[in-house]
Amino acid sequence: MDAGKEGLPRKPRSAQPPHVGRWLSLFFLACAAYFILWIPGDPPSCIGALVKCLPILCLVALLRAVRARVVLQGALLSSAVGDACLVWPAAFLYGVAAFTMAHLFYLWAFGLTPLQPGLLLPVVLVFVPYYGLLLPHLLPDMLLPLTAYVLVLAAMLWRGLARGGSARWGSLLFTLSDALLAWDTFAQPLPYARLAVMATYYSAQVLIALSGFRAPGLKTN
Repeated sequence: MDAGKEGLPRKPRSAQPPHVGRWLSLFFLACAAYFILWIPGDPPSCIGALVKCLPILCLVALLRAVRARVVLQGALLSSAVGDACLVWPAAFLYGVAAFTMAHLFYLWAFGLTPLQPGLLLPVVLVFVPYYGLLLPHLLPDMLLPLTAYVLVLAAMLWRGLARGGSARWGSLLFTLSDALLAWDTFAQPLPYARLAVMATYYSAQVLIALSGFRAPGLKTN
C-alpha cells in the first residue's frame, strides 16, 4: 500500500545516516576526555599523545563511514601525527612538518574555485604584521620551517575563506589556534593558552571535516 496515495503520513527520511551522529558524539566525548584528563605539568607520554589524538581519529572514522574524499582523511591523519609530535618538545619540527602536510591536503580539498583573489589582501594584512612581531622571538633553526608553514597556513586560510560555509569558519579557527600557540610558545606565555589553543583547534577540525558534507567537490571520491 502506498502511504502517499492513502493519505497516510510518511516517515521523514533522515538527512544523514545514523553513524554520522554516532561518530560526532564520540568526537565530543573524546574532546571532553582530553580536557578532563589533561593535567598541567604532566610529563609527555604515549597515553597523553593518544588522548590528544583521539578526537581527530574519530573524525577520520566519520569521514571513512560516509566515504568522504581520501584527501580530507589524509589531512586529519597528518594532523593526528602532528598532535602526537607536539607532545614532545624535541619533536616540535616533526609536528610542524606534519601540520604543513595537513594544510597541503586541505588546500587540495578546497580547490581553486571560486578563486576570489580579493581575499588574499586581508589574509596578507593579518599574517605579515603578526609574523613580523613573532620573528624576533624565533631561533635561527626555526626560521625556515616556520616561514614555510606560515605560507602554507595563509594559503589554506585563503582557500577556506573562498570555499565558504563551515570550511571558512574552520580555517579561521585553525589560524587563530596556531597564532595563540605560536605566541605562547615563542613570545610570551598566555593565560589559559592550552585551553584556548585546543578548544579552537578541535572546533576548527570538526568544522572543516563537516565541510565535506556540503560541497560535491569535497563530498565523495
